[in-house]
Amino acid sequence: MMNIAILSSKASLYSTRRLVEAARQRGHQARVIDTARCYMNIASHKPEVHYKGENLDAIDAIIPRIGASMTFYGTAVVRQFEMMGVFSLNESVAITRARDKLRSLQLLARKGIGLPVTGFAHSPDDIEDLIKMVGGAPLVIKLLEGTQGIGVVLAETQKAAESVVEAFFGLRANIMIQEFIKEAGGSDIRCFVIGDRVVAAMMRHAKEGEFRSNLHRGGTASLIKITPEERSTAVRAARIMGLNVAGVDILRSNHGPVVMEVNSSPGLEGIEGATGKDVAGMMIEFIEKNARPYKTKTRGMG
Repeated sequence: MMNIAILSSKASLYSTRRLVEAARQRGHQARVIDTARCYMNIASHKPEVHYKGENLDAIDAIIPRIGASMTFYGTAVVRQFEMMGVFSLNESVAITRARDKLRSLQLLARKGIGLPVTGFAHSPDDIEDLIKMVGGAPLVIKLLEGTQGIGVVLAETQKAAESVVEAFFGLRANIMIQEFIKEAGGSDIRCFVIGDRVVAAMMRHAKEGEFRSNLHRGGTASLIKITPEERSTAVRAARIMGLNVAGVDILRSNHGPVVMEVNSSPGLEGIEGATGKDVAGMMIEFIEKNARPYKTKTRGMG
């Protein structure tokens, strides 16, 4: 029996509830800990994490479910647990890497993973050249800090693209511009990777008149059979990020699968609903097989 903590801001969230349920069903103790309420003793020879007056020194494994707005503090808490020898389902370094959209795409590109043609800029003198670089309109413009489809704009004409890019630069925002994969038809594939395999996959379809397929944006999900190439792309992308558990979003393009994003805290509701699989149970099973004290590759460093 293990003592497992789920680091999450809300015990009522579907994914958090399911992980607690799955851990208890398999005979473990499970509790939800609000990452923001943790505080740490860093400088001592014996690192500690405290929560509501209690020293969390009896935890065997943690499952980080850290929201985008909590990345900085959340990964610091995960790192502290790693320094205490606690096994983390996803390591702090890997979470930080995946949360940085630009860094993650650069790492994937370096390893030869298929990606949409992507430009990145802060305030170029030549917006026209930037747009030309990714093949012109229509194109997708993304705020680097956006999540769940927020801050993503489809510019259908050159003029619209220039206006949106100018507007974002006026706000001093960091943006990525990407070729629009028209042939994907507003659908993408979410591959749920645990360890070295895709344990579940679903196709997400954008609602009418929308190009973002996020379920938060009213998209729908259905069961899909993925190709061996899509499977290996998803597993490789998760491995390059260093994630044990990842949601890898793939588009079907004319030149094979292209990775849009690698998510370090993939939601369980959509994937369990679409596939009927006990994904939460598989995550707990991975912990059972792999959790050992001081097993993080980075030993909490880096």
